Amino acid sequence: MKKPLLQHFTFCTFAFVLFCLNVAEAQVKVPAQKGSIDGFAAASKHPIVADKPAQDFFEGSLLGNGAMGVNVTSRPDAIVLYFGHNNVWDIRLAEHHREELGTFEQVFEKVKKIPADYGDLSDDAWYREYNQMAGDNYRKPYPRPFPCGSVLIGFDRRKVQVLGQRLDISNGLCTVSLLTAGKKRLFLKIFTDMNTDRLLMHLVNEDGSPAANIFERIKVMPDPSTPADIPAFSAQEDLKGGKLSFRQTLPFDEPDKHSTANSADKAFRLTLALNGNFVKKTRMNWNGRTENMAVLEGALSAQQSFDVVVSLEEGLASVIPQEIPQTIAPGAKLFADVFKQNEQIWMAYWSKSAVMLDDQFLEEIWYRNLYFLNCTAKPGVTCPGLFANWSYNNIGTAWHGDYHMNYNVQQPFWVTFSSNHLEKNIPYVDLINSLLPVSTKWAKEYYKLPGAYFPHSAYPVSMSINPYPVPDWGWEVSETPWAVQGLWWHYLYSADKAFLKNKAYEPIKAACQFLAAYMKRADAYGGDRWKDDKYHVFPTVAPELYALRPGFKYNYDCGVDLTLIKFIFKAFDLAATILGTRMQNKALLTDIGDILSHFPEYPTAKTESGADILVAVPGESAGTVYNVPDALFAAFPGEDYGLHSDKKTLELLKNTYLNQQNEGGNDLVFANLQAARIGMLDMDEFKRQIKYCLLPNGSAADMVMQTHGRYNDLSDYAYMKKMGIWFENFALPAVINECLMQSYNGTIRLFPNWPSNHNGRFENLRAAGAFLVSAAKINGKVTQVRIYSEKGNDLHLISPWGNKVTIKVSGKDGKIVSGEIVVKTRPGQWLTLSSD
Repeated sequence: MKKPLLQHFTFCTFAFVLFCLNVAEAQVKVPAQKGSIDGFAAASKHPIVADKPAQDFFEGSLLGNGAMGVNVTSRPDAIVLYFGHNNVWDIRLAEHHREELGTFEQVFEKVKKIPADYGDLSDDAWYREYNQMAGDNYRKPYPRPFPCGSVLIGFDRRKVQVLGQRLDISNGLCTVSLLTAGKKRLFLKIFTDMNTDRLLMHLVNEDGSPAANIFERIKVMPDPSTPADIPAFSAQEDLKGGKLSFRQTLPFDEPDKHSTANSADKAFRLTLALNGNFVKKTRMNWNGRTENMAVLEGALSAQQSFDVVVSLEEGLASVIPQEIPQTIAPGAKLFADVFKQNEQIWMAYWSKSAVMLDDQFLEEIWYRNLYFLNCTAKPGVTCPGLFANWSYNNIGTAWHGDYHMNYNVQQPFWVTFSSNHLEKNIPYVDLINSLLPVSTKWAKEYYKLPGAYFPHSAYPVSMSINPYPVPDWGWEVSETPWAVQGLWWHYLYSADKAFLKNKAYEPIKAACQFLAAYMKRADAYGGDRWKDDKYHVFPTVAPELYALRPGFKYNYDCGVDLTLIKFIFKAFDLAATILGTRMQNKALLTDIGDILSHFPEYPTAKTESGADILVAVPGESAGTVYNVPDALFAAFPGEDYGLHSDKKTLELLKNTYLNQQNEGGNDLVFANLQAARIGMLDMDEFKRQIKYCLLPNGSAADMVMQTHGRYNDLSDYAYMKKMGIWFENFALPAVINECLMQSYNGTIRLFPNWPSNHNGRFENLRAAGAFLVSAAKINGKVTQVRIYSEKGNDLHLISPWGNKVTIKVSGKDGKIVSGEIVVKTRPGQWLTLSSD
């Protein structure tokens, strides 16, 4: 095998490493080193505890295996578990008005004729009606995540009390603490099987031995928000066998079409199996009448112990059986065996990376959110939507619970790279590849252009047209390069050529084909409008800002468009070199080179004090309040600017950050990560914002921060708090990672935004170029730097010790006298660095 070939390549104005051309798809298992942080033990220090009944959905303990999600709540008379699944959706889809939508050019020409002095485009009758029609499909209540029902375990509160519950995030074990009338403590142990879509429960005494049953009844409940226009669930009971089960069909066709079955119909079944049998009982209700137990409800007969398995099956309706499935009998041995397997899986997960911080709140946030990530996403399962795999009633269905391509769907996967959990990015990668056909079709039929235009909103269902073709947010050009950026980052951090070839190359190329053609349209270059030699992004819309305006006042050359297009153009140029496809892409690469050499400048403005700042769009006021932190896109996610930039640019970034105002709701991770990238994150302020957004279950909601944007003094600042569990905020550890280490431009910086008065240590954070980096900063000094080279690329690292460094490479000592350390490495090689 030839040695890896490394070259330097100009990428987004900074030096970039051309990665190893001989790489394997699988991640290398890194051997543990002496003094390694025990991530499993560290995670166990940060349980999520309720010292009282946690009856509200947002107080419950969040469990999951990456596919199925379970929320464990407790109330004074029962324990209630809510089930959801990434694969289970109301899959009905409206695709009306196909012909009425017309083409981009037809709509564009009509919008051009609307007077520029109108207050809003909706002042024009045609546009108002067209906008209403174009949004008609999205206003349907479907598609959406479909809650998979709940399980209630009831007891007589005269005999049993709930003391609280505790979630051990190191292994996903939820323990509900109970107190009997005889003052005996019992514990209901609950966890989700990490390999199979099932949940196991086991009641134990204080010594961990099986306890005698204390529960009186169990009830399995289909979701109360089940639409009336889909087939009703079917219930099955096997009382003697201790089983309660229901099956729900999810039709493919809309209500007026599903009188007969469709081969694409889906279904799921929730089945509870008890280590005993059920009996039906009656009781006297409040008005003196006899009341029978409901369907799917049973009383527990006398039994010595309590064990339950709840299983969830999902898939095509033709595959999910009509009858109750055969299941393994629940019991203490099954519980112990599966839990042991689970612990091994969790140990492997926590061994990927770890931190040890003297700021215990930040350490807690780091471990808890990586726990949530593992519960919500894994390869081979549908990519989570806005609210992941936890849902009940209408919780988790706002905005269809869908994929918003202007940050919401991308953000949670930002954490996968530096945290060394690339496997968690695969659901996103698969989502983008699944959207490629409809995106290509839309580019061809609506825009009459090559390549792919990725939609503003999307669903995990079969689509033949853009789900959101409205010419406001539906015309955000930035969403196309943004959609595929995460595929390039996956390659950037893995140096996996097979991944680049098989998963990333085609979507990135298709995006570039569209973007190059779009910027080379006659309307976007030259003429009376532009009077320059630049290729412009026109028309376009900034994320969550202005929408489409009369005269296209704020609808060209948005900072987000410019930086992400530049990013993906240069990424594709490099990808073509790596894969040896430059000749077959000669025309496209020529267009890209031409556009980049005639590229617009980032929009800027001056503050009242006269300072230059970046803004979202040309002509914008310096006092604009943003919904998404638009002004600093060039720093992140564009990665054009950052700590590698020159002094003048760093001053521009600093001024922009100090001036920027964000109204909240979309900035908890985003704006703080931008600040970390430019070395300006105030850790105390960051922590205060997290605490403001925290829910009792340990997750962080989207919360409003200020007025003068879309909100006013009568706005409910917590209106998004109970929409669902916000999947996007699980990326919070990425902000902490960027404070500990940065490598976005191929050069590693250690502790670039870490307070000098705080100690911190990290293990196996992943750097661009496929390096795993470990380091500590103790009493303001960087120590214990160890780097593992997965693929044998050249290592670039800014020395934290000035010019005098001792480096040991696989046991051989050496010294480098330079501010930037550059070392040639081999695959599987360890490096240790220290101050002389």
